[in-house]
Amino acid sequence: MNPMLNTAVTAARAAGQLINRAQLDRDQIKVGKKGSDDIVTEIDQACEERIKEILLEAYPGHAFLGEETGLSGDKNAKHKWIVDPIDGTSNFVHGFPHFAVCIALEIDGKIEHGLIYNPSTNDIFTASRGSGAFLNNRRMRVSGRMRLSEALLASAIPARQLKANPTLIELQNRLRVDAGGMRYTGSSALDLAYVAAGYLDGFIGVGLSVWDIAAGVLMVKEAGGLITDLTGEGDYMSGSLIAATPKVLPGLIQEVARS
Repeated sequence: MNPMLNTAVTAARAAGQLINRAQLDRDQIKVGKKGSDDIVTEIDQACEERIKEILLEAYPGHAFLGEETGLSGDKNAKHKWIVDPIDGTSNFVHGFPHFAVCIALEIDGKIEHGLIYNPSTNDIFTASRGSGAFLNNRRMRVSGRMRLSEALLASAIPARQLKANPTLIELQNRLRVDAGGMRYTGSSALDLAYVAAGYLDGFIGVGLSVWDIAAGVLMVKEAGGLITDLTGEGDYMSGSLIAATPKVLPGLIQEVARS
């Protein structure tokens, strides 16, 4: 494993220890709001600070972009860590064990390494550009599903996006009928990791942030999947994207085009 990815694993596991301790007494977790439908906890903030401490101690010349603290470190550095300390905070607060620590490393504008860690299950998903994607050190491949009608999908479309564009509600309802199944898990990072692992066959996300998707999109590509924006040809790192197996992707693009 690349030394920088190894350091990211160390940082993720340190954050996971904070998360698992907090889960022992969830009633004591202080919860606040940072938007109309976004919550944040003191644990998110503590985890991000711990991750930042470990990464920048090892690589003081790197930049750091965190969901909670923004951009820090050497802002002109060619290396930039992109971190979501808890993707799926609402799940975390409710004790639903589906949330993840997400760390990606961008070098010269390209995501080169990615990590998604679920501390509840101790599953750690990793990927490095050109070197494949792994779940607990075992190589991952996307599923061989051929038809949208048989595909198990997930979507991550925040409520604010659904309110602003009701056709997205129609899209989700239509896919519940046209696909083999649809899930709304509350963690876009784990959804992408599950596409890479072959647990899901496709994913649609709208209005997501770079820290939600940076690690996951690399995993999907390294596991043999495809990523595109909603039109099938634009910039998916803008936060609206489709990820799927090669045979399922065209059908998903067609469904989105109908919306």
